[in-house]
Amino acid sequence: MASRTQGTRADGSKADDTGGSVRQHHGNRHGRSEQARLAVLEAADDLLAEKGFAGVTMEGIAARAGVAKQTIYRWWSTKTDVLMDAFLQDAIEDLTPPDSGDLAHDLRDYLRQLAHFLGRSDSGAVFRALIAQAQHDPAFARDFRSRWLDAQRGRDRLPLERAIRDGRLTADLDIASETDQLVGPLYYRVLVTAEPIDDAFTDGLVDAFLRRHGSTAPPAL
Repeated sequence: MASRTQGTRADGSKADDTGGSVRQHHGNRHGRSEQARLAVLEAADDLLAEKGFAGVTMEGIAARAGVAKQTIYRWWSTKTDVLMDAFLQDAIEDLTPPDSGDLAHDLRDYLRQLAHFLGRSDSGAVFRALIAQAQHDPAFARDFRSRWLDAQRGRDRLPLERAIRDGRLTADLDIASETDQLVGPLYYRVLVTAEPIDDAFTDGLVDAFLRRHGSTAPPAL
């Protein structure tokens, strides 16, 4: 029996050399759905960075993502919900503290990473917009704190918790207070003073922490 060759019709279906059609495999629904969801989140990030919070609409997100507006409404009720999920996903991807075994090195790297995320990235623009929205919407403010703050404080604390576990810091360290002293000034500059956060500033916070706990480290590179 002769083998059949296949071509592609304009509608995307496969045609063999006898003129019949062969069903085309498009992949599983879950894969397409996840691809669309990620496209929506990326589009929301991009639009907010370009147009600001007021300029973001569900219609604009749909157009930028290349999906139907109804697709977005299957997952989210408002543009704020979309931006929240975009921001939370970015935080998970971009704010994992390093774990080199060198506390000074890890703290310096992490604070530089956090400073860039909050102050100079599209994710930081989303963060500032969500904080502003929270001032006018108490229900959203509660949701934002519960979904963002607990997880972020857990990430912020990781370098200190690891150092305590490994014996590099004393077990009686006040982790909550020390974490606030390390990361709090970054949020203050981003949200209140709008002063720049350069490497010298974040490295100074780490040096102050090390001095408080009788540790020294070589100067940062």
